[in-house]
Amino acid sequence: MTALTMPARAGHDAGLRPVPWRRMAWVTWRQHRIALGGVVVVLSALAVYLWLTGLQIHHAYAAACHPASSIACGGFNSTYVPHAVVAIILMQAAPALIGAFVGAPVLAREMETGTFRYAWTQGFGRWRWTLGKLVPLSIAVAAAGGACGALFSWYYQPFFAESFQTPLAPIVFGLRGVAFAAWTLAAFAIGALAGMLIRRVVPAMAATLAVYAGLALAAGTFLRQHYLTPLLTRALNVPRSAWIMRQWTTKGGKFAFAIPQKSAIQAGLVQQFCPSAPPSGVPSETLGQCLSRHGYTQWTSYQPASRFWPFQWIEGGWLLALSVLLIAAAVWLVRRRAT
Repeated sequence: MTALTMPARAGHDAGLRPVPWRRMAWVTWRQHRIALGGVVVVLSALAVYLWLTGLQIHHAYAAACHPASSIACGGFNSTYVPHAVVAIILMQAAPALIGAFVGAPVLAREMETGTFRYAWTQGFGRWRWTLGKLVPLSIAVAAAGGACGALFSWYYQPFFAESFQTPLAPIVFGLRGVAFAAWTLAAFAIGALAGMLIRRVVPAMAATLAVYAGLALAAGTFLRQHYLTPLLTRALNVPRSAWIMRQWTTKGGKFAFAIPQKSAIQAGLVQQFCPSAPPSGVPSETLGQCLSRHGYTQWTSYQPASRFWPFQWIEGGWLLALSVLLIAAAVWLVRRRAT
């Protein structure tokens, strides 16, 4: 019977002299330096892309959009929005890839190959072995995510400056500030727990991608808009930077119909109620004015852009709590089930 085949002891390894935490950190680095190097390479390439294209975007914005009503500012949007879309796609993919390629193999690879038994005979112990792997890696990926989130905030600033897009827009909110670091950490924690549950690297990677995508979709579609109670107004001059939840009309104090968010459909409503209005490019204010002439009152439920940082801290907080819970669950499974 060898160290690789002997059954792992279920209890605390009281007869073994504990290995110092600094030695465990060194072992973690030796084992996962390739994965960490891959994270550095990928995020560095993303950072270089954001920096180089961001400089172009900032210079073009300064030249074309002062004032914002200038004709050249419209050309700025048509030219640089495709670059922003590419950056958004890359940023959205980064946490998922970190969770799948860094988080999932951390425990799954050793469980799959059986080398965890050898580690436990060297005085690490189950829970110390698990924490020695997960905690340093968690800190590393969260710090890298925070740096990329800060860089993306700078990159995307011109699109927020003149209210081209609201800072609370679901497509970009999770890619900035505290939220992106928290999403990166959550992806890693999901991968670690999936690896411990499945104990096979490739299936754990697939499960991590699926769970992370479902969680991100649920947060952006359903959860985030309820962090704080939306404001309600019947004023027609809702700030352009606001995140509009929904719009509807009442007549005689009773609900009449919902107003779709798509500007093309709103223009069609204007043509239906006010045929003399311009056929296209009609802002929502004109729709409200049109409807008011027919006895309708337009209501808007929205989240103001001033709530960006409260939303960031709320999202970062629950994601941090979730990550701690997932890592704790992985540690518990190692102690109870890894035999």
